[in-house]
Amino acid sequence: MLIEVFADFSCPWCFIGRRRLARAQTLRPHLPMEIVWQPFQLNPELPADGIDRRQYLPSKPGDLERYHAMERSLSESGSKEGIRFAFDRIGRVPNTLAAHRLMRFAARSGKEGALAERLFSAYFERGEDIGAIGNLVLCATQTGLPARAARDFLESGAEAEAVASSDELARQGGVAGVPYFIFDRRYALAGAQEPASFLPLFDALAAGAEELMLTSV
Repeated sequence: MLIEVFADFSCPWCFIGRRRLARAQTLRPHLPMEIVWQPFQLNPELPADGIDRRQYLPSKPGDLERYHAMERSLSESGSKEGIRFAFDRIGRVPNTLAAHRLMRFAARSGKEGALAERLFSAYFERGEDIGAIGNLVLCATQTGLPARAARDFLESGAEAEAVASSDELARQGGVAGVPYFIFDRRYALAGAQEPASFLPLFDALAAGAEELMLTSV
């Protein structure tokens, strides 16, 4: 079963969605699943080195209070998934193009899932700037990727056009927000759904695969 996960590493709901998908997988341990991460930038217009978070926050008092209320709600939801959001530690809102490029580098070694977890945690739990090459290289080495190769890849600009193209194709295909999950390129699920929401899709695709096997015998 192919599951394409469209996400951005500066999206807190994507972090929650990633954990909820993982929990759903444990409820169907007998089903083989291949997770493929697809890029989607929430803020592609940001400069390469990102912006100070204080510039990103709403300036009007009422809007700012609603923003902080949303963060409190996210913290409550995240805690149920073992996530300790530390929004107060975040100093910069990153341009995530380099992080998405690094995911493609990690995919060559089958380590993209582990890297995704590291990137989310680095940004949301430790407040690290995941637009900075040094921090990205550290995330790479923490997943078992070679530091020099990761740095050389990031500094080369490799895969930038491929990431931008994939992002644009996703938008043209109807992906308007993330997280967004596509199953065997047949069914889609939008948002950070609870694990139970994934199960009917898992079961439907598994039943379809079994039926196909029976009819082909």
